[in-house]
Amino acid sequence: MALSISMESAEGLVKSEGLRSRLGNGLRRLSGLALDMLYPPVCLACQAPTGVADTLCAGCFTKLRPITAPYCPRLGIPFEVSLGEGALSAEALADPPPFGRARAAVVYNEVARSLVGQLKYGDRPELASFCARLMVGAGHEFWDGAPLLVPVPLHPRRLRARRYNQSAELARVLGALTKLPVDADLVRRKKHTRQQVGLSGAGRERNVAGAFAVHPDVLTRAKGRRIILIDDVYTTGATIKAVTRTLLRAGIEAIDVVTFARVVIGADETI
Repeated sequence: MALSISMESAEGLVKSEGLRSRLGNGLRRLSGLALDMLYPPVCLACQAPTGVADTLCAGCFTKLRPITAPYCPRLGIPFEVSLGEGALSAEALADPPPFGRARAAVVYNEVARSLVGQLKYGDRPELASFCARLMVGAGHEFWDGAPLLVPVPLHPRRLRARRYNQSAELARVLGALTKLPVDADLVRRKKHTRQQVGLSGAGRERNVAGAFAVHPDVLTRAKGRRIILIDDVYTTGATIKAVTRTLLRAGIEAIDVVTFARVVIGADETI
């Protein structure tokens, strides 16, 4: 008799939990509908109405230029036609990078510039989710072997002004999507430099020279893993190269790079 009562009680508890779960899901859906009515979803780039949140409208999505093969195996620069296996871009031949490989999700054009600008300067950290989803595919060659994701750091003064580091936001979402560890403190920016916008390639290199330092326990924290640097835009590569050289001097042996966008010579936009 006692067993029967216990089983009935358990069955009632399960039904009660199931009812609470269904009620909770229903309330969340109603809350979502209410928010959509108050704040209809709009395109992340141009703010045109969209059917769902956190995406681009059809017009902006078609303007986005994903980087797919064929591309330079070192720098990830897209080729118009295949140049054969292992063929390098002129940039990679003229100035071999200190890192292993770089990949970017899209070409830096008008739509990419809008997304990056809002993420970096517009207090829109939520845009990192959309950008990072595209970066997962761009860096698919890199995720095996449990590498460590490391965002390019901001100087504390700039971090206070912006409230967050856009590269760290990208790394955080990428880490969640790929199940990879993130170390936002492995590299720090010790020198407050002027913004890179408007500087020449040589000017950018001078601007970031000596700007970075590694954590005192860098090798212990890295645990011999390959490092993947995460940033929003690859322009001339001056910042990425400076961070890479700092890590190499500290004893890190393998470094790759993944960014949301990259500037491509001959594309519509410059930075």
